[in-house]
Amino acid sequence: MAHRIATEYIKATMQMTDVQMNQFLQSSIASPINFRVKVMDGGGQEIVLEGESGEEVHLPFERKDGLYVCELSCRLVTPSLTNAVRNLFAASKGSGRVNRIYRGFTMSYDYQDGTVQRIAQLTDDASSLIYEYKNTVGELQRLFESNVTEKEIEAIQRNINDLLDQRLAASSALSIERIDERLRHYNQRLFVLEA
Repeated sequence: MAHRIATEYIKATMQMTDVQMNQFLQSSIASPINFRVKVMDGGGQEIVLEGESGEEVHLPFERKDGLYVCELSCRLVTPSLTNAVRNLFAASKGSGRVNRIYRGFTMSYDYQDGTVQRIAQLTDDASSLIYEYKNTVGELQRLFESNVTEKEIEAIQRNINDLLDQRLAASSALSIERIDERLRHYNQRLFVLEA
């Protein structure tokens, strides 16, 4: 089994309510992680987590629209500190990139609102896609609700009616032939859309 060397958070964003922040602070009290809270101007807080090896991570939470918002980029090597930040990232349904670095390769995870969107394995000379989220249900729902095809069918039917009126009023064989060609084109398109 591969041994993880480090974990990187790249442009990670976490949002927490007051209740979530209190829960996080309470859970930190019971963990082997040392932490300090600095109260900042504007109601923000900076939480400093320190692992048993002395490694620290600074989590600057600003107050925005009634939430604590933290934007973070860091590299962690201490397992307990890595685990604490991972739990915080999961609890706050974080967004951003998390790289789990192993000897010889990196697993890169892209998160959006706590959901994995993409997983790739990176090496020095290659990148391979492992997983990519596809919202199949949402796409099918969007297609089901779309009425673009129905609108095009209605427009074609109006154009066919206009062309039939023009054909009845046409006096020359050449203009009838042009109208018939356009009618054939609309007929083929209508057949495709109704299928």
